[in-house]
Amino acid sequence: MNQPLRAPASYDFVVAGGGIVGLATAWRITEQQPGARVLVLEKEAGVARHQTGRNSGVMHSGIYYKPGTDKARLCRTGYRQLVAFAEQYGMAHDVCGKVIVATAEEELPRLQVLEDRAAANGLAAVTRLDGQGLRAIEPEAAGIAALHVPETGIIDYVAVCRQLVKLIEAAGSRVAVGQKVVALQREGGARVVVTDRDRYLTRYFINCGGQYSDRLARLDGVAPDLLIAPFRGEYYAFKSEAPVLVRHLIYPVPDPAFPFLGVHFTRMVHGGTECGPNAVLALGREAYGRFSFNVGDALETLTYSGFRKLGRKHWRMGLGEFRRSLSKAAFVKALQRLVPKVEGGMLEPRAAGIRAQALKADGSLVDDFAFVEGEHSLHVLNAPSPAATAALAIGLEIAQRAIAQLS
Repeated sequence: MNQPLRAPASYDFVVAGGGIVGLATAWRITEQQPGARVLVLEKEAGVARHQTGRNSGVMHSGIYYKPGTDKARLCRTGYRQLVAFAEQYGMAHDVCGKVIVATAEEELPRLQVLEDRAAANGLAAVTRLDGQGLRAIEPEAAGIAALHVPETGIIDYVAVCRQLVKLIEAAGSRVAVGQKVVALQREGGARVVVTDRDRYLTRYFINCGGQYSDRLARLDGVAPDLLIAPFRGEYYAFKSEAPVLVRHLIYPVPDPAFPFLGVHFTRMVHGGTECGPNAVLALGREAYGRFSFNVGDALETLTYSGFRKLGRKHWRMGLGEFRRSLSKAAFVKALQRLVPKVEGGMLEPRAAGIRAQALKADGSLVDDFAFVEGEHSLHVLNAPSPAATAALAIGLEIAQRAIAQLS
């Protein structure tokens, strides 16, 4: 005898994506609307398995971002909230500071732009250094000038996510792992979120799907003029027996044409120092291995008009990144511009990450965060770095917008 179908569980808000932005959003909803039933759906067997768990753990100060942008505003607010969160819950973190180093005369105007942005974005105590001043902070660094940015720090973002899960569940809401969203439907006045394991009713859907955010938006009938292009960031780390060459964090002056910061040195909050990442096109949204690929993902990216336009314009830079991906010697050479004493034998490979970077059809990389509202839904369509730093502020803003839409 056939059993009657079980009625789907009902929630006020369903959040797709168990990275730091999705979890922060769910937690902020429980804060802003006590008693609201919130469900977070994560396709992996645990939270923070992709961008959140595979980055360098930096708490960014907000110095890079154009004044007035969401990145500048939310990074600054989120940085302060994240430090306070870490202190409140006893989480390992260190506001250790960093230097942004100019190694050639042609980089000095770009260094000045960053100094101006620091002032405009309200950073505290950013100091211009000459070569001697740089070496007083980082004795092994090479450069003709630098900015010392005291507010930059390091943290364990996976630990932050675990704490967010505890807070969400303590508020009576739920984080469900191992459930991939495969369809978004409407039944009467209700929204139905369909996973590969279950169905859920909700009043409001929030897409924090990272690498898959554009596809989730299209499931919802939202057609954004962009594609998520996956860029793999590869890392090395100093071996335990290597000499200590880095005291804090050492960054190059970034190229303003790209949202990538260049290979750099990052102390890790649990010990050791990472080097990287580069930024090479990945042939799959989860292609973490150098030779990994997904045929469907690769064809989607390579045949996209925006990617072809980007490639024609910046092929030289792309080849340079590809070369650093294939050649450890080339990677080390880039590091030696900042710290000449680095040698290949000091380094060992670390796990790579994927940056989910939105790319427009005109070939431009989306520089700011991107939020698009649907019918009782909101889609986060570009949230790469500094989204981890800004996550608590992003989550609060999304929560307030979602609650306002339902009121």
